Amino acid sequence: MRHDKTVLVMELARRMAASAEGLTLDDMARELGIGRRTVERMRDAVLQLFPAAEEVSDPPYKRWRIRGGLSAFEQAPTTTELVELTKAAQALRAAGEAGRASALESLERKLKSAMRSTTLNRLAPDLEALVRAETIAVQAGPRPSADEAMLATIRGAVLAQAPLGFTYSRPGAEARRRIAAPCGVMFGRANYLVAADRESGRIQTFRLDRMSAVEAQPGFAPPPPDFDLSAFASQSFGIYQDEIEDVVLHVTPAGAAEARGWRWHPTQTLEDQPDGSVVVRFRASGMRELAWHLFSWGEQVRIIAPSRLKAVMVGELAAARRALDATP
Repeated sequence: MRHDKTVLVMELARRMAASAEGLTLDDMARELGIGRRTVERMRDAVLQLFPAAEEVSDPPYKRWRIRGGLSAFEQAPTTTELVELTKAAQALRAAGEAGRASALESLERKLKSAMRSTTLNRLAPDLEALVRAETIAVQAGPRPSADEAMLATIRGAVLAQAPLGFTYSRPGAEARRRIAAPCGVMFGRANYLVAADRESGRIQTFRLDRMSAVEAQPGFAPPPPDFDLSAFASQSFGIYQDEIEDVVLHVTPAGAAEARGWRWHPTQTLEDQPDGSVVVRFRASGMRELAWHLFSWGEQVRIIAPSRLKAVMVGELAAARRALDATP
């Protein structure tokens, strides 16, 4: 079905309508995963079927887009798409992210309100059945929170490249007023503002649930020109950023199959061993978070490097033992 020509033509039309600046032939080929000649035929078919499609000159490239969007009939979502949207909203709400969940729920209502009643009536029984048949498994861990007004303020400062002022409180430390250049937000087990310190320029992370009195400040405070939020996030095993180190783990044959299917880190490489075990390598910071994760593997994982990860694991084991010994 993925290579069906009609499906490809419709998918290309949707992508052209969703792009404000238009798509080049290389963009189309990359996004659809097809060859240059095939994408040229698909583009020609879109130009024939959609009169609003136009060529945009962008020397040295040519781009194509569909102005005005597509009709509700051409854009009607499928049952699977609506189910996934509903589940994403439910997952956010279950995790304590009420503001972000509300945004997705609002989007779902807008999509349904734009659909023809006959289409919606046809999808409703299957949609209701699948929503009842699937649920979100809520795991133990911190409940990330992102106040809707706070997020709006942060996003506004990011778009305006304005300094962001906030009061930051950490356990055992006095609350401090901070001003930083906002670079973005990382969502996960806890939600973090990523920002460049105004004085040092150093990139730091701040937990949103520890921030208060958040407001944009007058002035101009862009992120560092070479900063990439995705690259920054991928440096750490979790969220906490410290020294980046080469991690080498040996997984026994009993855990090798699961390890091969596990996403350890974006930089990971896996090396199969003659005895059926596997060696996992990656570069990351956040040794404490990695140590916490390795507890879940029990005897199936042995730390080869770095030595600091071994020391952190020993310290965490000692702390757990002290807590156990202190239990009445």
